[in-house]
Amino acid sequence: MTAATYQYAGLPDASIVTTRALLTARENIADTVAARAMMCIHGDAGFGKTLAVNTCLRELEETAREEVCRVTFRARPTARAVRYELFTALGLPGEPPRHPSEFDRLLKTALAERPRTFLVDEAQWLNGEAFEYFRYLWDEPTTRLAIVFVGGAGCHTVLRREPMLSSRIFIWQQFTRLTPAEVLDVIPLFHPVWAGADPDDITFADERAAHGNFRAWAQLTAHTRTALARTGRPRVDQELLRWAFSRLA
Repeated sequence: MTAATYQYAGLPDASIVTTRALLTARENIADTVAARAMMCIHGDAGFGKTLAVNTCLRELEETAREEVCRVTFRARPTARAVRYELFTALGLPGEPPRHPSEFDRLLKTALAERPRTFLVDEAQWLNGEAFEYFRYLWDEPTTRLAIVFVGGAGCHTVLRREPMLSSRIFIWQQFTRLTPAEVLDVIPLFHPVWAGADPDDITFADERAAHGNFRAWAQLTAHTRTALARTGRPRVDQELLRWAFSRLA
């Protein structure tokens, strides 16, 4: 799949590659949405969670006309903050209600109108109160919600501490580093920079800089692309890669 959206730093000519994790996520998300259930996708930073989930949900939007609402939290939100975020994501008219009970009724009424899927990104920032509020809305018999929580390792930890919610998670999926074999399979498809590269040079780059992390591969690709343009070299080599490594932490 070759979509420019969601690529790190708008990397030109990059492609979304169908890794095993992405294919698994596609299946898991489709099953979760069909069941109107909740799932959790978790893993360390840079492993491609958000890109994979957005890719899969966009496919459902286009092929199955699924309505997807995306919300992201950057701090420890209270239930009140979650209410306001959902009010905005749903595009509800007028001013948000002032009283929690009235606000809850409004949200439940809106969520009962038709099936929806919520993507809750950066879910590691949610605390027990915020997670509990999502469970409260999902448990309402009239709402037809599917919820995909996506976050770092802390997301899994916090969810597991909330037995009322954890017991309702339909599917858990952990994203991990690309294995050395996966790197050789997918990186040549990720960007033209690597399409004609020697497999030994790709392994060299992975062992010394990228370490199976897709975000690190995107950073390295951007610097390698710059190096090729400045030197006029036709293809990647280890001397050029060492220069690219020098720009990385």
